[in-house]
Amino acid sequence: MDYQAFYTEVANWINECNNKAMAFGMHSNEFWSWVMRSTGEMSNKYGNNDLVKKQMIMLVDWLKEIYERMNNRGS
Repeated sequence: MDYQAFYTEVANWINECNNKAMAFGMHSNEFWSWVMRSTGEMSNKYGNNDLVKKQMIMLVDWLKEIYERMNNRGS
């Protein structure tokens, strides 16, 4: 596996994630649908390599934490 290519794509994914969050908002179905679809696509692209799956899961968990912090501020 080309780890450098993968982590370049991870950085690009994070940038695109920020763009999607700004465009759709983190509370939108469009945003979370994109997150789930794109993480699955990334995992499939790299043959569902364990490192790739764990990295993408970690990124989804990170987004969920951000989402939860945003919701807790409003309470």
